[in-house]
Amino acid sequence: MNFFESLIYPLEWVVAWIMVGAHAGLTALGMPEDGGWTWALSIVALVVIIRIVLIPLFVKQIKASRGMALLQPEMRKIQQKYKGKTDPASREAMSRETMELYRSHGTNPFSSCLPILLQAPIFFALFRVLNYGIRNEQGVGPLTGVLAKQAAESTIFGARLTDTFLGSGDLNVKILTAVLIVAMSLTTFTTQRQLMIKNMPASALDNPFAQQQKLIMYLFPIIFAVSGVNFPIGVLIYWFTTNLWTGGQQAYVIRRMPAPGSKAEEALEARRARKRARRGEASTDVVAGEVVQEAPQRTGQRVQPKRKDRNRGPAEPTRRPQN
Repeated sequence: MNFFESLIYPLEWVVAWIMVGAHAGLTALGMPEDGGWTWALSIVALVVIIRIVLIPLFVKQIKASRGMALLQPEMRKIQQKYKGKTDPASREAMSRETMELYRSHGTNPFSSCLPILLQAPIFFALFRVLNYGIRNEQGVGPLTGVLAKQAAESTIFGARLTDTFLGSGDLNVKILTAVLIVAMSLTTFTTQRQLMIKNMPASALDNPFAQQQKLIMYLFPIIFAVSGVNFPIGVLIYWFTTNLWTGGQQAYVIRRMPAPGSKAEEALEARRARKRARRGEASTDVVAGEVVQEAPQRTGQRVQPKRKDRNRGPAEPTRRPQN
């Protein structure tokens, strides 16, 4: 076992443990123990558990990406200020001001990449579990040889979870992997586009950082499409599922915490305005919990109030003063 294998083995053990636990739970619910869908849904469960653990980092990623886009105008000012200055003092000052800008906005370039970087080892661990632990029926940790053989022989739509597009001549495998590769690439593109189009103000879309994000938006799906032909079906299911989770989670966060000046913020303000209007209509007839009725309209002459007679006793005779 080389250094990389020793480094990633603990993650392989965790991935195998989650899959085995999910498989046991699905079997207890009545799904067949040796069914391909049972093992495929175990991979989906792996995605859900991992992404729940990464929710705080995902929110931080959204905020960091938004912050990086919003501070680009100020970044350009710093770059213009030190343009053409190559002396060490100027470079140090530019670096110091840039870091201060990041600190004041509570963001940095690394934060926007952190969730992706943390998912990469899990991705490789799953790849090794499928490629070596299951395909070779060796098992990994709690994924025993018996379970590994069972998973290796299970199929969905006539394809095994360990099959790849290039590694199999079966038509069912090629169709399923092609569909999953297209789905994986499209969901990767839509999640990136959602982040840029809905959660970026127009002023932040015309800068080098935005252009870099746009390049990534088009480049990543192509990379996944090209490399996906070497991925086992189980890995394709994992990546497609995590893209769906990312899109839904991202839509929720953008809806609740949009970037200032973005289309998402305009939509949020419109929703708040509609809610205020509904609350205002509902409260016009209620004051302090009491129903307020309108006064009846008056027609004709005003009715003069009648004075009520007071109950008085018999009148006493007036006495004249005696001389």
